[in-house]
Amino acid sequence: MRFRLRYLQHDLELAEGPFAVGRNASCQLSLDDPLVSRRHALLTVSADKVEVEDLESRNGVLVNGQKISGRVRVQAGDKILIGGQEMTLVDGASEAPLRSTTAALPAVTLSRIAAEQLLAGEDIGSITKVAFVATDGEELSVVKRLDGFRVLGSVAEKALAMGRADEAERVLATSLADVLDATRKGRKLPPALAEQATRFAAKLATATGKGVWVDFVVEVYTVMSRPAPAVVIDELYGAFRKVTAVDVQKLKAYVESLRQQLPTFGPADRFLFQRIEGLERLAVLRS
Repeated sequence: MRFRLRYLQHDLELAEGPFAVGRNASCQLSLDDPLVSRRHALLTVSADKVEVEDLESRNGVLVNGQKISGRVRVQAGDKILIGGQEMTLVDGASEAPLRSTTAALPAVTLSRIAAEQLLAGEDIGSITKVAFVATDGEELSVVKRLDGFRVLGSVAEKALAMGRADEAERVLATSLADVLDATRKGRKLPPALAEQATRFAAKLATATGKGVWVDFVVEVYTVMSRPAPAVVIDELYGAFRKVTAVDVQKLKAYVESLRQQLPTFGPADRFLFQRIEGLERLAVLRS
């Protein structure tokens, strides 16, 4: 085949004809990226040329940093940006392939490629760009954020299972930082997103022994003015066996803020509060 599409250290063979890129599983290249529309872009491949067009996507298609309109011919070496994912057109007649993959159904997905790279010990830092970007308004988009965490979380879970805590931390750090930034700016954080983010932060605390990830959980739920969910508290108890430096004053302030709300709590929240008090006692004993 004359042309290939280079993406995440893989070369995808481009057969003559249409080559769709999007989030839909029916696309030849399916990207688990919340910035990518279901059918985002179409490459039309012939024997001597490749053209790309934007399929009226939400975020457009960029070629060499310029947003395109209509159908545009791309040359070997051109960079195509779709959502948060960059790929390069390669002339197969003049350049040797990296790791070749036939681009036919079933589609090659971002999460599958990332997992392959992780298992091969390769750099997967590029996928950390997919999750957190500007949304339509001041409020967080729960769909985009949860989609982003599903992608990154699956890769981070594999890294943690392999004992590669530093890799998992690097994959999640940018997205978690954006959650914390949104929290500090007073944006309403959907409970499902808060639980996902803080659960991963607690897992990182357990895996790395870094108290900063415990502090992350405490700060998020202090701002939300509610007890952390049971699944997050369970993980924090595990983390406290390894973490040596927790911001005790921040934890005390969180517990006190919950104590003031105690008369309004139902039985479930009262039980969660008691467990959080237990974390405070552990932190004080170890400080």
